[in-house]
Amino acid sequence: MSEIDVAILGGGLAGTAASIHLARAGLGVLCIEPTPVKGLVVGESLDWSAPPLLAELGFPMQRLISEGIATYKKHVIVTAKGGRSCEYIPGRWLAQKPWNVEVRTLHVDRAAFRDRLRTVASRLDIAILEDRVAAIESHGGRIISVTTASGQTIRARFYLDASGVSASLMPRRFRASTRNYGPQKVALWNYFTVSNPPEGTTIHTGNRGRRYMEWIWEIPINPSTIGVGYVAPADTIKVRRQQGETIEHIYAEVLARIPRLAAMLPNAQRPAPYAATWRCRVHERITGENWIAIGESASMIDPMTSNGVTAALRHAQEASRIVISAGRCMRLSPLARMLYTRRAVAMARFFNCCIERIVYDWPIRELIGTFSAGRVYTVPAWLFNLLYTRTKPRGLVATMLFCAALATLRSIANVADWLCRCFPRPAVTCSTGNAS
Repeated sequence: MSEIDVAILGGGLAGTAASIHLARAGLGVLCIEPTPVKGLVVGESLDWSAPPLLAELGFPMQRLISEGIATYKKHVIVTAKGGRSCEYIPGRWLAQKPWNVEVRTLHVDRAAFRDRLRTVASRLDIAILEDRVAAIESHGGRIISVTTASGQTIRARFYLDASGVSASLMPRRFRASTRNYGPQKVALWNYFTVSNPPEGTTIHTGNRGRRYMEWIWEIPINPSTIGVGYVAPADTIKVRRQQGETIEHIYAEVLARIPRLAAMLPNAQRPAPYAATWRCRVHERITGENWIAIGESASMIDPMTSNGVTAALRHAQEASRIVISAGRCMRLSPLARMLYTRRAVAMARFFNCCIERIVYDWPIRELIGTFSAGRVYTVPAWLFNLLYTRTKPRGLVATMLFCAALATLRSIANVADWLCRCFPRPAVTCSTGNAS
């Protein structure tokens, strides 16, 4: 390339989406990505705010459905021991005037969608360097260059860090303070061939009493395949592994607790389950003079919220807009960087804090019951994501008001958690529910 305007560190969802936005604006883009690993792509159940962001990249819902790499997600069903269930559905009134909200979202086959997105990037002649970033040279708050494992030195006017949760290259390079949420978790998952998958996400919970929640997901990622996964605290998996259990045994034993899933196990032809370990966290500093962190490099949002894809696409969109608005300057707007940081951090803290306090941990959940806790979390989470999508709070006043509202809800969740720990009460349960 004769000139690199933007170097993107990472070619996952956030990095590829950002490269498409930037290339369409006429900027010279280089994406640095190690040779991709097949199969380890999750985040298949999308929030209701994701479809407009996908459409902006050229992938409206109907296209993804017609190409067989997505299914409609019309609701979320939560089940508990004893066969009880609770259905969470956006209110039908939202689809009517004056709101006109699309009350469906999607489950997406992330591996197939990744390939489609990379095809779009290839057509835009976005340069791809299959290498790993080994070193970052900086001065003050500015990135000077990055050096790859093969010894190449890359210099660009701007840098986007889309290196993912395991690397978070630039926040770590600048020693950004970090807020962690909940314990370290482990996910085990695999894929099964089915016919007529449901048009919704199913979450199975089995915890009772004062225990941290474990859960199983069922996500129909395309018309013939469902993803089935199990999430538990890492310490829980560690104890079982120390007792001699294999990952395969743990996964099969957990799924066998649910009759419908147990029936699939004997006849399933599948590889060993995939495994991933993470801890949800939010970096407080995600921008500098000429760099921005996006996607999981900026924050790891808990997968139960279904907001990982939405955050990645939203970060890519907003970071690209900031870079494009800089024109030929060598520095990004300080105000634009500050407002992006406030919004991205506030949203990530809101989702992680509220899902931990209200759903995962036991005090509030024990008091009001699993299904009521789900509604208490789901309604404000869905509405604030919708509000963000509709109002696009990008100015100073709008951003400050939006972030203040999110901070208020976090404070309420923290106070409620504290009160429930101090004054525990017997749990209250329900058999049906609606998130409208």
